[in-house]
Amino acid sequence: MASWHTALRNDADSGSPYGAGSRASSRSDIFPKLVTMQKTLHARNFAVLRISGAGLPNKRKLICELDNWGALASEHSNALIEAYGDAFIHHIDLSLLPMTWQSSDAEARSGGGETVPLVRKLEASSLGFSGIAFPVRLGALGNGYVAFSGGPVNIASEIVIDQHVRSFHIMMDLLALDERRTLPSETLSEREIACLQLAGDGQISEEIAERLGLSVHTVNAYLGSATIKMDAVNRIQAIAKAIRLGYIH
Repeated sequence: MASWHTALRNDADSGSPYGAGSRASSRSDIFPKLVTMQKTLHARNFAVLRISGAGLPNKRKLICELDNWGALASEHSNALIEAYGDAFIHHIDLSLLPMTWQSSDAEARSGGGETVPLVRKLEASSLGFSGIAFPVRLGALGNGYVAFSGGPVNIASEIVIDQHVRSFHIMMDLLALDERRTLPSETLSEREIACLQLAGDGQISEEIAERLGLSVHTVNAYLGSATIKMDAVNRIQAIAKAIRLGYIH
């Protein structure tokens, strides 16, 4: 199972069609991706749940960031969180297995259903809908679930893995948008981006200077100003943050 978890993280960090190169520029860009996933899973609705209160075990709770439940959004999200919120928060600390559930009525009709590989089956609840929730761990501010309700819970393993990978990208989009909002209003210049990109490719200041026709002092100045703008503590962190935000790849 560890190799599957590694594959999820590696794909989330790669330049795949759903990776950093296609980071959403606004929340409206995330909805079509969620709708596509919803259709693939034959679900009726989706919800993106984030865990707040990081670092405070007794204060952590799930909050609904995005959903398409319409007028019943608050009612449905509150019902889902009340039914499985504690289980979701506990589970994400231990495993990245997706979690599925059925309403008590559906459970009774199916006689318990088949065991599906690569998922953890929750006990039936009084919720009026079945569903699946994909856990995502991306650090203190990027932990949560991408959940789909109203669809079948017996899903082929290859679809489970594919949709789990896409769930990572959804959460990465949200995290990147949050970080963009907290960045200084002054954005990176073309030269700063170019220097960060080459530094991210493993080139040292002297090599970057020769590549761009600049002095080493100027290259270091661009990298220094980019690090400050990215609110990073050093060049390595600035490069990592620039990749996550979609400035470089």
